[in-house]
Amino acid sequence: MRYFESAPYPQIYRWAIVLLITAVSVVSQASAGPRPQAMDDMPGMQGHSGEDPADGAKLIADKRESEFNHHFAGMLLILAGIFILTKERLAEHWPIARFAWPFCFLSAGLFVLVFSDTEIWPWGNQTPYYALTHNPEDLQHKVFAIILLVLGFVEIQRTRGRLKSVWSALVFPAVSLVGAVLLLFHSHEAGMQGPDPMAVMEHIQGQHKWYASVGFGIVATKGLSEVSPKWRQGLNKAWPILLIVLGMSLALYSE
Repeated sequence: MRYFESAPYPQIYRWAIVLLITAVSVVSQASAGPRPQAMDDMPGMQGHSGEDPADGAKLIADKRESEFNHHFAGMLLILAGIFILTKERLAEHWPIARFAWPFCFLSAGLFVLVFSDTEIWPWGNQTPYYALTHNPEDLQHKVFAIILLVLGFVEIQRTRGRLKSVWSALVFPAVSLVGAVLLLFHSHEAGMQGPDPMAVMEHIQGQHKWYASVGFGIVATKGLSEVSPKWRQGLNKAWPILLIVLGMSLALYSE
């Protein structure tokens, strides 16, 4: 444990910073959206006479931003699952690799916390208080961010040997259960705009129900791995595989 308390610890912070800087650059491009004059060439935007081109451009930009946020978070979860499955082998050569997967959660949490809703200051003109008290979707995004941050922080402390009690082992499945339940009730205003809004909303809700189902699987397998020594070896492979499945599902998210 002393190894991680010395020089390598700041390296992980640098990893997280690099991920966030990359996210800032990509999000800025992804959220820019197409120019209003190009709206006539976009699928689903033809034949809507009287539609304000600026509103159409904003709708497309919001859609692209939302899809990118899901894709980026999904890629981090895929990385986390891979790091979990390979951490023992990697740690033989690079002890710091044991901390890679919880830092994927921290990075995802920081990303969602800061970039999930760019209408909020400092990216947009809404104050955080106004957005969180008037938009359930914004509030839920920040709750998901806190969940990811809590999971990453607790697992880092467990890996460092700072948390050894039984309750700390159950934080991950308990907090993940909250996130899975919230996915069943996730509000998504983007689907209420544009052509055929009900079909879009049904599509979005179907995807989130699938995420919740995989999340319940992660909760069950991770929780049992902490309390069932008999099946621990298999369960310790099952839950990161499900985490990768969840990440791949998020990476394929569409609106």
